Amino acid sequence: MQAIHLDRRFCQRLASFTNRQLAGPSRVNVLNNLTHVRHYTPIKSLQDAFRDPSSPFHIPRGKQGPAHENDHDHMTESEVAEAERLVAEEGRRKLLELGYDPTSFWEQQVVWGDHDSFQHVNNVRYVRFFESGRIKWMTSLGDEIGGPEKAEAMLKGNGISLILKSISVNFKRPVTYPDTLLIAHKPHTKNTFSSAHTSVGGAEKNGSRSPDSTEPEEKKLKLPKTHFHALGIAYSYAQRRIVTESDSVLVWYDYDRLTKCDPGEKARAVLQRRLAEGLARQHEAAAANASS
Repeated sequence: MQAIHLDRRFCQRLASFTNRQLAGPSRVNVLNNLTHVRHYTPIKSLQDAFRDPSSPFHIPRGKQGPAHENDHDHMTESEVAEAERLVAEEGRRKLLELGYDPTSFWEQQVVWGDHDSFQHVNNVRYVRFFESGRIKWMTSLGDEIGGPEKAEAMLKGNGISLILKSISVNFKRPVTYPDTLLIAHKPHTKNTFSSAHTSVGGAEKNGSRSPDSTEPEEKKLKLPKTHFHALGIAYSYAQRRIVTESDSVLVWYDYDRLTKCDPGEKARAVLQRRLAEGLARQHEAAAANASS
């Protein structure tokens, strides 16, 4: 039987082309098959692949293939933009399913200067990234509480606003340039912390005590009057996964009197509603995954 030699470079080009042409189960099947391609493949099997209309390598009559194998790797600007849009959309969907507040979504571009001598984004930079996302979220809270004027006052520290009491960061995976991180936040109580992240585990693992099952459900989900916890997350578009998590304590603070305070019923209601909506999305996604 005649055979044709397929070198490693050709297989890589073939895999790259297939990756862009297919999606879903078909893509997975073809990519899996490519990993088992032998160095010697019968010519007939290649000819059959080009003749089969369902094959990604099929060239219809009257059409021409690329002039050079390198053409498979070339993507137009519109194709690149569409691929980036789909990755960002996937990230947003995943964080929504985890209950994160969409008004807090902040895209943080990683720059070369974020690297340290270990050739990845320095750990300290993430505190600044989470700060930028937190300020975006605080602005949306102020806008809902009292409109643009309230949002501006909260940013400038006029009247009642928020102040950071503490923050902890859990580094899961290193990040390198180029990349864009999707930063998101959501409020939580000690009783919702155990299901707050995807892989952090239970409340005991994170140093928080277990929820009291004897407490009424309404009390379990009620936020304190003068402060609340906020979970933060950083999702990498390049890696398509969560790379960093944080937990912070935010205090309602009267900047005119320089003391913590009760922000009022409306502010508490806004925050409480966002907590409930995030939990509802999280439970809905969990139920959908369980039934699929």
